[in-house]
Amino acid sequence: MGLMRAEVMTKPKRMKTKRTVSKNRARTKNTKTNRMPNIATELPGPKAKRILNKDHKYVSPSYTRYYPAVIERGQGVWVTDVDGNVFLDFSAGIGVVSTGHCHPEVVKAIKEQSAKLLHMSGTDFYYPNQANLAEKLAEIVPGAKNKKVFFCNSGAESVECAMKLARYHKRRSRYIAFTGAFHGRTFGALSLTASKVSQRRHFAPLLFGVTHVSYAYCYRCPFHLQYPACGVACVKYIDDVLLKKVVPPEEVAAVFVEPIQGEGGYIVPPPGFIPALRALCDKYDILLVDDEVQSGMGRTGKMFAIEHFNTKADIYSIAKGIASGLPLGACVSRAGIMDWEPGSHASTFAGNPVSCAAALKTIELLENGLVENAARLGEVALERLSELKKQYEFVGDVRGKGLMIGVEFVGDAISKEPVKDRRNAVVFESFKRGLLLLGAGESAVRFIPPLVINEQELHTGLDIFEQAVRSVFRVR
Repeated sequence: MGLMRAEVMTKPKRMKTKRTVSKNRARTKNTKTNRMPNIATELPGPKAKRILNKDHKYVSPSYTRYYPAVIERGQGVWVTDVDGNVFLDFSAGIGVVSTGHCHPEVVKAIKEQSAKLLHMSGTDFYYPNQANLAEKLAEIVPGAKNKKVFFCNSGAESVECAMKLARYHKRRSRYIAFTGAFHGRTFGALSLTASKVSQRRHFAPLLFGVTHVSYAYCYRCPFHLQYPACGVACVKYIDDVLLKKVVPPEEVAAVFVEPIQGEGGYIVPPPGFIPALRALCDKYDILLVDDEVQSGMGRTGKMFAIEHFNTKADIYSIAKGIASGLPLGACVSRAGIMDWEPGSHASTFAGNPVSCAAALKTIELLENGLVENAARLGEVALERLSELKKQYEFVGDVRGKGLMIGVEFVGDAISKEPVKDRRNAVVFESFKRGLLLLGAGESAVRFIPPLVINEQELHTGLDIFEQAVRSVFRVR
């Protein structure tokens, strides 16, 4: 999805971003700062160019980069590059720095734990932080508190764990996943992933027994129906066709689902979709695995996105925002499901004391106001972005929960043709103006700022985004 190298190295004119105040906007009640992005050099600047040259020489070309942002330090929702240019960050390290860059309380917890114990390996030894974090996750993950936790290092690892656990517990070999899904790039997780063909090209054969079905993408319904009149046709298809004609249900260990699709385009399903999946899984004694890697840890205005649908899963995959930037993931399930024997699954580095300390402080901060802040400011952002949809035909859809919002660009309202080049241009133009954004899906832009953002900062970012949109689509 990244821009070509030649595009990445384009040199914009030197400029400082000026804020354009939108009409009909309520004034912020919690303004903490009038700080603005400050682009003082060409992009990339001279120091950044040297780093980019070294990166191009030594780093794998498989990484996806949208623009040449060479970041040196960050605080809250602000980051500074190696040349001193200051950006407003609406990417949060792909949703990772939930409490903002270098939150002082998280940094303090990391420093204190680092001075005591860096590593011991929870695979063979015990230490307080791992047990304390497992207890906390058992408390906050939806469902009864009789849960167990397996710690890992990333979202892909948490999904791999869920795959193994489901197969071990059910003694079944098949899985069902959804088109548009992103569950990771390791072989098992990649077998579930169906977000972009570039992620799967040349890696076949992948894991046997994964069947993909259509997600509840109502803006582009594959059945050409409308909710709720459709009766959640995408789930009915699984029951009426897939499990009766293609895949024996008694061979299916689990259905893997993102309650809000991430890389697929920040797609929010209709209210009945997740409950219908739950009912389907119950009907055939299939496990429901909730991938909360991107949508969890307060991102959507609730601790976990599945809570918006008043539904519980059997297994949860968690990572990204759990430790404010330190590598950590977790697979959580009812104790009766996590019944595998010692040695069945393990990890040397996972759940190390420092990451666990960061996670415990992160959860404390989330519970003490940041989840509520995401819910409140998410409504503010959706209201403003929805005005763009009313105003411009090329803004096809605006969707999201909390501070997990997608804006999809299209050629026109009738054809809904994706315009990937325009989307990429909006992201790059925002970068030139001092705002860091990322794409999602074929032609959507995602908004995932750190949850510490205040209303003034939110409006500043949305102002820049609107300016970039008008510039790319050449409207006033």
